[in-house]
Amino acid sequence: MNLLQTLCQIAAPSGNEAPLTEFLLNYIQENKQSWKTQPTTLHGEEFQDCIILVFGTPRTAVFAHIDSIGFTVRYGNQLVRIGGPDAETGYKLVGQDSQGVIKSTLVVDEQSGALSCDFDREIDRGTELTFHCDFRETDTTVQSCYLDNRLGVWNALRLCETIQDGIIVFSCWEEHGGGSVAYLAKYIYETYGVRQALISDITWVTEGVHMGQGVVISLRDSLIPRRSYVERIRRIAREAGIPHQLEVEGAGGSDAKELQHGAQPWDWCFVGAPEDNVHSPNELVDKRDIDSMLGLYQVLMQKL
Repeated sequence: MNLLQTLCQIAAPSGNEAPLTEFLLNYIQENKQSWKTQPTTLHGEEFQDCIILVFGTPRTAVFAHIDSIGFTVRYGNQLVRIGGPDAETGYKLVGQDSQGVIKSTLVVDEQSGALSCDFDREIDRGTELTFHCDFRETDTTVQSCYLDNRLGVWNALRLCETIQDGIIVFSCWEEHGGGSVAYLAKYIYETYGVRQALISDITWVTEGVHMGQGVVISLRDSLIPRRSYVERIRRIAREAGIPHQLEVEGAGGSDAKELQHGAQPWDWCFVGAPEDNVHSPNELVDKRDIDSMLGLYQVLMQKL
């Protein structure tokens, strides 16, 4: 869990993913020699802050978004949401501007719902603030801000250790409308002919999805994947004996929305651990669900 804690501590809200991109490139360079297959690493201005890792002869691509929710400082320490963060007076926010490190407190106006931060000077407009990371680990759970989607990134990095054929994609902007997966998917399809995708992301605990009962295979959210592809994934999970749950929702989305709305014939399925206290500083995930998530991805990348 040391790697997961490090990932959660790196501030990378949508639009300012560069710090996490730099960490990932360094991590890949330092660790790839121990991986089963050596990847081709694609990054640079043509991919903005995204990274593509190509292993062997790929058939399936795993998409994990590296950005997080947060807040942008407006005028007079007013705040504008980045994505959909939970907001409660008293949440600790951190950042940095031209005058130094910022450690502030979120304030929610009880009447208007307007957001601001309590700080002893005016913060540079445009500064991003993120939740202070208080990483808590027990024998059975991990709790922190930004498990969505640092846990999906962790899963993808651990998958790199054993994968022989496949593509790992670290994408940007997912929490605030997307925008990167469209050009990444086009490049991957046109260059490698790959059109199967798994979405390594984190979903929600609901009345039908529970902590500790296994990784979630989503049958639908606001979008509907192709049923025949999802059934292949369900069959592989059953045959492998990996604990899993099925999710049916009418709202929500992921990097998959750009795959489904794109011009290429991508199949996709969201496969991820469920978390409680969504988009807050206290996101909570069961370690059994983390284990089954990585285990299922390892099998899927072999079988699909």
